Amino acid sequence: MAVTRQDVLHVAALARLDLTAEEVERFTAQLNDILVHVEELRTVDVEGVEAVGSAAEGEAPLRGEDRPADVMVRPPSDLAPAWEAGFFTVPRIAALDASALDEPFEDKARVDSLIRPSPEALPEGDA
Repeated sequence: MAVTRQDVLHVAALARLDLTAEEVERFTAQLNDILVHVEELRTVDVEGVEAVGSAAEGEAPLRGEDRPADVMVRPPSDLAPAWEAGFFTVPRIAALDASALDEPFEDKARVDSLIRPSPEALPEGDA
């Protein structure tokens, strides 16, 4: 059974691969070469040859439980330029510094009605 160009295109569509025409031709040839090789392996006489064990048959050596401390593990406070009570500290943003405002910050956060006209003041169709 040979792999056709349509087989490669079908598998590519299932895998959501966008293959070029060159890739389709190359993969078709490679898959057919694999099938030819498998057919060659079927013809090999293995009568009387003892099976080779797998890696899973042997017992794997266990690593000891005592390991040295990882030198790459450091507390976050070592990485922080400023650290206080378990938190990173960052400089205050001057624009949001409420102590420098004449009025409370909440009033500055609202849009002033002088800057933004009311909806009634807008011409028809701009609302």
